Amino acid sequence: MVQKSKPPAAANEPERRGEPKRRGRPRTYEPDVALGKALDLFRRQGFAATSLDDLSEATGMNRPSLYGAFGDKRELYIKSYQRYREDARASMVEIFREEMPLRQRLERIYAAALNIYLSGETGPRGCFTVVTAASEAVGDPEIRAMVLEGLAELDKAFANCFRRAKEKGELPAGADPAALAQLASATVHTIAIRSRARVPRKELEGIVKGAIDLMVGAGTRS
Repeated sequence: MVQKSKPPAAANEPERRGEPKRRGRPRTYEPDVALGKALDLFRRQGFAATSLDDLSEATGMNRPSLYGAFGDKRELYIKSYQRYREDARASMVEIFREEMPLRQRLERIYAAALNIYLSGETGPRGCFTVVTAASEAVGDPEIRAMVLEGLAELDKAFANCFRRAKEKGELPAGADPAALAQLASATVHTIAIRSRARVPRKELEGIVKGAIDLMVGAGTRS
């Protein structure tokens, strides 16, 4: 008797228990890298002008993957803004903490800010807060709260700098750290807007120098 050959085991063998069935292609993108790409795009184009197709092309992720990883466009925008604030804070925190003369500290803070604002492969991108988030804050309470928190955080950091400088005798006894902090923050916002308009760095540095002279005093150059 001729024995009939058995069909391949894989064809008739039931799916083994405990082994998940593979579906679709494995995730090949890196969320942190994709978020950075979205951040760059939002900084360059703003919220309204950035479509989901734009985000898909920039991140290399299709729409379902974008939704799965980050939520809808608004959620991705908020995550991008949070990432921007974290990166900006990390680039400045040591300058605010280290011990150094007030003028030197301010010069380093503004130099770091200009490095951020003038960066971008297609041109200066300015500040996320001033250029795009402030516009969205008008109609979005959550974004507005984030913007106000960021502004207050910067004011507080500057105020601490001026307060310490006053205690060390670098500022006159009548100096108001809170008022000086608001002036310092306003200078940050000014160079952010002008950098986005592609004002040359040399001109921006001139604005910074004039502001520092006013805050510290032209006679205290180090």
